[in-house]
Amino acid sequence: MLATVAAAIYLIDVVSKIVVVATLADRDPVELLGGLLTLRVTRNPGAAFSIGVGMTVLFTLIAVIVVGVIIRTASRLYSLPWAIALGMLLGGALGNLTDRVFRSPGVLRGHVVDFLELPHWPIFNVADSAIVSAGVLMVLLSLLGIPVEGRSPDAATSADLERHDPTDATDPTEAVMPPDAVEPAEAADRAAD
Repeated sequence: MLATVAAAIYLIDVVSKIVVVATLADRDPVELLGGLLTLRVTRNPGAAFSIGVGMTVLFTLIAVIVVGVIIRTASRLYSLPWAIALGMLLGGALGNLTDRVFRSPGVLRGHVVDFLELPHWPIFNVADSAIVSAGVLMVLLSLLGIPVEGRSPDAATSADLERHDPTDATDPTEAVMPPDAVEPAEAADRAAD
């Protein structure tokens, strides 16, 4: 799931940037939905909200580290919600990392293409929205106490089996009677015979 979500976010981000640069780079901004969304192509040398404009190389290295940590975490990941969140984060990080590596002015210094603008909000792209959404989802999962590792299918099965005792009479519908035990009504019938 992590790989599927990451690949989907990455492809949508890269393709949207290619299309936007090819069709809107030399045009006036395009207003959609009555001005709620504007397509305005910009190049961002910094991080989100154009913070740290002169630190492009540092942001590139941070993105590489984030990608490495997510890939390493994936080997012990059994939680579907965390897989989705980390997939969104990975896809977004790879999308912006691709810009930093392959776009001008040069390798590790490339400017990220941003093109989505909401009223009173900085211009962003698909990767940025995936990263922010992943962050919100990860905070929510942490507050709910859902661990990144989750439980492996094997661990879940053995833990459930250990927890379920068939002779436990706390749930009368699940209790199993020993073979020599007799129901009370059946015992009364035998006594009457």
